[in-house]
Amino acid sequence: MKKLLRTLLPTALLISPAIAFAQLGGIKSFIVFGLNPVVGYLITLVIGIALLTFFWGLVKFIFAQGNETAKTDGKKVMLWGLVALFIIVSVWGIIRFFQAELLPGANFGAPTLPTFP
Repeated sequence: MKKLLRTLLPTALLISPAIAFAQLGGIKSFIVFGLNPVVGYLITLVIGIALLTFFWGLVKFIFAQGNETAKTDGKKVMLWGLVALFIIVSVWGIIRFFQAELLPGANFGAPTLPTFP
């Protein structure tokens, strides 16, 4: 229960001013207003984790110069970090392409580049 409250409380605090001042125009705008910032931060977080995974594998590879099994372990971690980055960026690019081609002029508020405030 505590874990659920820890995950829902920041979202509820983010959305509560809009609910209190009745700034939402329906369930669609409620979902867009509530989920859009969360999805933007999640994309940035997942890309950061994949990049850190790659660099962790690089550090393991560099510091394991005498041990062949540790070097191959570092190579595996780097490879999976690169695979994760490739998949994340590819899916993100495909979604942006379909948004631009199939729904021209629609603004979903998706960030063009991941940024931290």
